[in-house]
Amino acid sequence: MANTSSAKKAVRQTARRTAINKTRRTRMRSVVRQVEEAIASGDRDAAVAAFKRAEPIVMRTGQKGVIHRNNASRKVSRLAQRIKAMQPAS
Repeated sequence: MANTSSAKKAVRQTARRTAINKTRRTRMRSVVRQVEEAIASGDRDAAVAAFKRAEPIVMRTGQKGVIHRNNASRKVSRLAQRIKAMQPAS
């Protein structure tokens, strides 16, 4: 248990940051899942639209330090690669 006032404040800050980071991580996973579902369904237009919503959220998550920046870039790159490999809607 925290004894000093500074340690108590650090506990409060950690709890607040943990809650914020959890929200950001959950939001990122949700948008990535939406893109993956659109890719799996074979709907290229839906995948592109979902990717446009997902990319800034994933990159912001990396920028905020919730995940590593390279991890965020890798996620975006691999999703873009999978969308590019899809057959264009005819």
